[in-house]
Amino acid sequence: MELKPTVKFLKELSANNTKEWFDQNRKTYESCRVEFVDLVSKIIHEISKFDPELTGVDPKKCVFRINRDIRFSKDKTPYKTNFGALMGANGKKTEGTGFYIHLASGQSFAGGGIYMPQPEMLAAIRQEIDYNPDRLKELISSQEFKQTFDEIRGDKLKTAPKGYPKDHPNIELLRLKSFYVVKEFSDKEITADGFFDELISTYKKAYEFNKYLKAAIS
Repeated sequence: MELKPTVKFLKELSANNTKEWFDQNRKTYESCRVEFVDLVSKIIHEISKFDPELTGVDPKKCVFRINRDIRFSKDKTPYKTNFGALMGANGKKTEGTGFYIHLASGQSFAGGGIYMPQPEMLAAIRQEIDYNPDRLKELISSQEFKQTFDEIRGDKLKTAPKGYPKDHPNIELLRLKSFYVVKEFSDKEITADGFFDELISTYKKAYEFNKYLKAAIS
């Protein structure tokens, strides 16, 4: 799988983020997008072997548009400088657990979890942490998890969520507003021969984290 042209295009786009430049290089963009959709298709195929929820998911429905929504932003650059995809049961509209890939020059990563869950999902996850923290703590304290993801990421409340004491033994987990894990990749890594295998290995590890969250919100 040849991703060097995609990395090159995204690097050039970040230095020339204008409609004029993009229009002049649209054919290159379209070629890179086809390559990215093909990558997402292959990822879905492999993930569905251990997470049946992704069986038959359309890769095109997972890929985010490259155009930025600039209506309410001070930054008026028209394009994202990455290719991104959320692979879940409902593609990029998935509200539950999913898997993510983000390709950008110098800022690529992959992982899983739930980003900004709906209030009822967030409440269910916090309840699971309150009632059944051992499985999650065992998972995130394992050497494999720490070497791959380091920690759970997500914005946190400044204090305890409503209904939980400030001295709760798992207060740091309960304060999270999102629950996701990521592994970062350098440009050299994403253009290396073994990148796809490394991606799938990352998603297998993220799936163990997703299973805990999925049980909580089911």
